[in-house]
Amino acid sequence: MGIPLAQMFAVARYVLQQRFAGRQRYPLVLMLEPLFRCNLSCTGCGKIQYPTSLLKKQLSVEECLAASDECGAPVVSIAGGEPLLHPDVAEIARGLCERGRFVYLCTNALLLKQHLDKFEPNKHLSFSVHMDGGRIDHDRSVAREGVYDTAVAAIREALRRGFRVTTNTTLFEGAAPERVRQFFDDMMELGVEGMMISPGYSYEKAPDQEHFLKRERSNRLFAQILESPHKAWRFNQSPLFLRFLMGKLDFECTPWGNPTYNIFGWQRPCYLLQDGYASTFRELMEETDWSKYGHASGNPRCQDCMVHCGFEPTAVNATFRSARGLASTVASMITGRP
Repeated sequence: MGIPLAQMFAVARYVLQQRFAGRQRYPLVLMLEPLFRCNLSCTGCGKIQYPTSLLKKQLSVEECLAASDECGAPVVSIAGGEPLLHPDVAEIARGLCERGRFVYLCTNALLLKQHLDKFEPNKHLSFSVHMDGGRIDHDRSVAREGVYDTAVAAIREALRRGFRVTTNTTLFEGAAPERVRQFFDDMMELGVEGMMISPGYSYEKAPDQEHFLKRERSNRLFAQILESPHKAWRFNQSPLFLRFLMGKLDFECTPWGNPTYNIFGWQRPCYLLQDGYASTFRELMEETDWSKYGHASGNPRCQDCMVHCGFEPTAVNATFRSARGLASTVASMITGRP
């Protein structure tokens, strides 16, 4: 497993507290988007297609920390856009760490080396570097040559300075299982703490609409990739979620598990869909019609979605829902197999 023990225990304690309190819906990861600006135009991204006037806007440090306080999730993913374009991102990360949050600062790493001096290594902070495969696959995904090499150099420097580094990988139609497996080997050899993987979501605004995976195709692809995993591979994800990707488990989406906060407010219903905004976290949780979302709802926008932000919370909850779920997770941690 690529999840630090301190984080595992903190999340486990939090989940058990919620269950003992009788709460049916609670957040696990706050998806914090302090801005939408980016220095890349990835072919599968549907997050940055806004007018220039909106791309210039950003959340303040105070707004970011207040959102975390209001939500209370033990983990915060600082996403975007490219968070390193925010002039106060280091202060945001520091404030979240001081609150005991486990922070994953998502970045394409183009600016990482030049910004490292603004940060200090912290067990609560990890740079989550966007890497959609090896050199050829990643550069094609981000529509620019040389980005893979820049990211690898930045990862090496961050690791040299003692920072935690993970990777996040989105796979699309056309991904070759053997190349993905080789990429995993390369990342482990590089020394990253763990890897996150997920199929891409078919954003309506994404430039490339032809390469998003259907659900059955996702199952086949991830089964090919994850069957007989190499012993060195470490994933920063629940083993049950990986089994879900492989088609070995059937989960329903938990959209409230990873609530999203950005310049518009609390996004309904999830990180991927934009069906309006709530002014408070409580309003999001209590006034959203959750029955309209998820595979079982029949909502066509949800039918092929298997993205981690919706199903990782389900997997974590399944771990603590029964002795079987907990035993399965422990067995995967021991054997290294999903």
